[in-house]
Amino acid sequence: MSRQFSKQGRNKRLVVSSLSSALLLVCLCSCQTTSPTDVTGSLGDTTAKSHLDPRGDINAYRDRYKANPKDPDLALNYASALRAAAERSQAVAVLEQATIANPKNKALLAGYGRALADNGNFEQAFDVLSQAHSPEDPDWRILSVQGAVLDQQGKFEEARQYYASALRIVPDEPSVLSNLGLSYVLSKELGKAEEVLRKAYSHAGNDRRIRMNLAVVLGLEGHMAEAESIAKANLPVEEANADVAELKRLLARKDTRGAGADRLPVATIARTN
Repeated sequence: MSRQFSKQGRNKRLVVSSLSSALLLVCLCSCQTTSPTDVTGSLGDTTAKSHLDPRGDINAYRDRYKANPKDPDLALNYASALRAAAERSQAVAVLEQATIANPKNKALLAGYGRALADNGNFEQAFDVLSQAHSPEDPDWRILSVQGAVLDQQGKFEEARQYYASALRIVPDEPSVLSNLGLSYVLSKELGKAEEVLRKAYSHAGNDRRIRMNLAVVLGLEGHMAEAESIAKANLPVEEANADVAELKRLLARKDTRGAGADRLPVATIARTN
């Protein structure tokens, strides 16, 4: 009996490790969470939050950007389309050039920091995001993304200080709570993760990323019936079935040992988009 429980415990830890090793808020959507309206939008993206045709967006902005690469709005829009198409390194390059030309544009710095985080350049991302606001005038969205970046570096306690600072500005903000919950997933504290994500879910309306984050944690804890119920809540049948299938796919990553594991859907990690 004790061997069986030990094996179950190892499997659960492996699932958590496999999923958490690939979390990126937005954060990334993350995934950690920064805002139910999408963090990137708040951190410098001026395009629509949903890219149904990212290639079309890329084509629409490419020539305009090449004609005026120093324009911050064009750079942000073009980079947003590139990220939507998973061309993360190119998005970083576009925003790097734009920030050189506009070194004090805080929206641009925020977008550049977000793109760096998307691309895995966490230390540089944190430094750039720090320039996008100040202790005298803090931006809660950026604080949340900075927390998500620190989580990716394993600096969980420091990350939670940033979430706490954000929550002092916007108490009960679901996107920040979701990032905090995912921080507890990363440190394998599932009970705390569930508590915080339930609170985020109660304030989040029908945000899919937060809903799926909570469902995954419940699944990891073995509460599969409730996990499926939450994953498909208030959705049409086809979408509900798709989300339940996605939930099962994420949980099935216990056999992957972490490498190449899928990201949890984030409302920040930090997808701020």
